[in-house]
Amino acid sequence: MIETLQAEFGSFSAALSDWAASQPGKPALRDEDGEITWAELDDRMERIAAQLVETGLERGQSVAILGTSCINYALVFLAAVRAGGVAAPLTTSASRDQLEGMAGDSGARHLFIDAAKRADLGAEFMPGLDHIALEDLDRWMAPEGTTAPPFDPRPGDPFNIIYSSGTTGIPKGIVHSHQMRWRQFAPTATSYLAAGLEVRSLSSTPLYSNTTMVAFLAAMLAGGTLRIMGKFDCARWLAHAESDRTTVTMLVPVQYQRLMEHPGFDEHDLSALALKYCTSAPFSASLKGEVLRRMPGALIEIYSMTEGGVVCLLAAHEFPDKLHTVGRPAPGSELKVLDDEDREVPPGVAGNLVGRSQTMMSGYKNQPEKTREGYWTDPATGEVWQRMGDIGRVDAEGFVELVGRSKDMIISGGFNIFPSDLEAELEKEEDVLEAAVVGMPSQRWGETPVGFVTLGDGARDCEAICAAVNSRLGKTQRLAGLYAIEEMPRSHIGKLLKSELREEAARREFAG
Repeated sequence: MIETLQAEFGSFSAALSDWAASQPGKPALRDEDGEITWAELDDRMERIAAQLVETGLERGQSVAILGTSCINYALVFLAAVRAGGVAAPLTTSASRDQLEGMAGDSGARHLFIDAAKRADLGAEFMPGLDHIALEDLDRWMAPEGTTAPPFDPRPGDPFNIIYSSGTTGIPKGIVHSHQMRWRQFAPTATSYLAAGLEVRSLSSTPLYSNTTMVAFLAAMLAGGTLRIMGKFDCARWLAHAESDRTTVTMLVPVQYQRLMEHPGFDEHDLSALALKYCTSAPFSASLKGEVLRRMPGALIEIYSMTEGGVVCLLAAHEFPDKLHTVGRPAPGSELKVLDDEDREVPPGVAGNLVGRSQTMMSGYKNQPEKTREGYWTDPATGEVWQRMGDIGRVDAEGFVELVGRSKDMIISGGFNIFPSDLEAELEKEEDVLEAAVVGMPSQRWGETPVGFVTLGDGARDCEAICAAVNSRLGKTQRLAGLYAIEEMPRSHIGKLLKSELREEAARREFAG
């Protein structure tokens, strides 16, 4: 199987069928309601794919999926790809208008939906689509023993669409090709097999998130066993990791934080853990250090975008002095740092990150202009790079330190202020548990920094904390206001929603 995965390109579905033939009785997928073997996975994937084709699915057409992650969700995703279609998982937390926009944008004719979302949206939701209840999948699929028509993927064929997590408007559909997914996960699966790792993966982020694909698709290509959690819960995660003898997992920073804070964490046997991944949101050096001390196995931070661009990897267990960085560009990835006029800056100077790799998106679905807007073309070579949307600097050893998001940078009185610098100062205060800084309009300065904090028991008031922090900051950096909140607003995969913090500052009638 290693030889198959080492090929420059291959069929994802054919690789799964090969695994089913060689290990039919091995568990493939687990959720809270049970498990299925590799033979059952292959049989159901074929029967769902056959029924999709029978009911009108055309090559390259999307299959929309909406609901809580479970075995049937994963089966539909895999079957859509097997049938020659495109898996289009939809974000459950999106508004009704956004969901209609995503489903319409995808071009799907089939919508697989679970009972909770049916009850939420009603029977009148997207009446032009064929609605299939995820709970009734066994009755809907083709009869036992049916196989789907042959499908031989071409490298450029679309594999899936992942919709961005925008908080306003219709999220952009990010299209990934078969070639992109093969290049992304076949080498990972190969590394597992070459190391003799028995892959027992635990997935606790939604299957509509690109973050989850590391735990899902790589584990499938490696012939492993995947446990799918419908919703993250510390106690259940720890119980599954212990009973399944989990070897591989993907968690976002807020999940690591909650596990570290869980009172029963140290009572669980996690000794089987060989590899832990993290991505999708800033991962503080202090939290990385705590995870390294208390959780077994290697810790790999991945920095990239769903759109592609550079992929940076930090093997935190190998570089304990680089925990403040996101690592170095992975093999096959390139990174440049540009100033605001798109000129390359020297090492150590912060600027706008652009990157490219072998795992770039095909583009945004139906939005060629938006696709072009996200690119930077090197005038010297004509090479196309992806704008990463982050500000960062590269040290003398090639490690990349993120300073902040380009859109979050505060320009106050003509000076650039990086929120991360102020957040770090706030978190030095012993009563501050977490901090976030946003820019707010100011008549005097154009923009001015405003902070939000979550506080521990017995904390000082915000006025005292703000005064202490401002005493250490330069005049151009000082916070114009500081507010305490109970919990930071986050997306489904733990990204801090600074747009909501700006709205909160406006509600509190902040006036710069």
